[in-house]
Amino acid sequence: MAADDRKWPWNRVGAKAVKNVKSAEEVFPASQAIRALPSDTPLAMQVELDSRRRLALQHAAFPRPDATRIITVANQKGGVGKTTTTVNIAAGLAKAGLNILVIDSDPQGNASTALNVDHRAGTPSIYEVLVEDLPMSETIAQCPDFETLLCVPATIDLSGADLQLASAVSRETRLKMALDRYLRDRDAQGLDRLDYIFIDCPPTLGLLTLNALVTAKEAMIPIQCEYYALEGLTQLMKTIGMVTQHLNPTLEVSTILLTMYDGRTNLSQQVADEVRKHFPRQTLGATIPRSVRVSEAPSHGQTVISYDPSSTGALAYLEAAREIAVSGVASAGIAGNTGDVNVGKANSARQREDEVAA
Repeated sequence: MAADDRKWPWNRVGAKAVKNVKSAEEVFPASQAIRALPSDTPLAMQVELDSRRRLALQHAAFPRPDATRIITVANQKGGVGKTTTTVNIAAGLAKAGLNILVIDSDPQGNASTALNVDHRAGTPSIYEVLVEDLPMSETIAQCPDFETLLCVPATIDLSGADLQLASAVSRETRLKMALDRYLRDRDAQGLDRLDYIFIDCPPTLGLLTLNALVTAKEAMIPIQCEYYALEGLTQLMKTIGMVTQHLNPTLEVSTILLTMYDGRTNLSQQVADEVRKHFPRQTLGATIPRSVRVSEAPSHGQTVISYDPSSTGALAYLEAAREIAVSGVASAGIAGNTGDVNVGKANSARQREDEVAA
């Protein structure tokens, strides 16, 4: 066999042949093969389940909150999906037409990367807002994939902010004061009210995270479905309790999201059960599975919502975003209908279907 014949399908199909192909199935017969699978195979069940989820989300309403919801996404343990959760929940809500602002408060700047916002050194960023009192309006950038999604980027300069803020006046409230000023300016200019503000935190409990917790009214905690994540949750809850007691009495843990869930393993199921047992009200019914598409998206400067909106990971984040939107409205006493209020139960049932399919 010639070397070229081993490089299926590109060298054997050729550029001319590809142009004349009437459908992708003539080159990649995988979709035909999936349709031909018995309906009780795990792959066929997953395809059918994702089709139902897509259809349900196409007709789902994302209610607008009565007032701006400010949510800090925090967990001092690294690698649990804080940034991924922040940008994809924000993108899911923006896709539904809501006005969203993401504040990247992590020196790594990964949220800025995923939203395709410039964050090279020297770019006006959250660092200048916190340390140099630059108005936040001068740092705002728009995500090119979503018209209603704005971002305050983070640059590498932010890595030294903790030391510089240590001796600053009102060091714990600088982000809150800057954000309050920005929101007042928007009102004065007659701009549309922001529906959600998400603050992405670094994996520490330093001054950057403290500023974010003092600014927010709600805390969202992504938890990886592994044992170490449960240990870190205890310390984070103590920190949030101290912030609530001394600096921000309105702060509450409103949302816990289970990430990197693998229904095939007992560990993931045990961690999920343990979290739901201790935090039944805060834990979303939606869970985020391990997904290659979710991991690939940032390398293209995109969220998975825009990169591959039909993927399992994108559907999971859209379901989580809708559950957050519905639960916020329900907790304010203006729930729409019974189906919306029970969205968490529906998502829990979907998780059980995922486990059967796996």
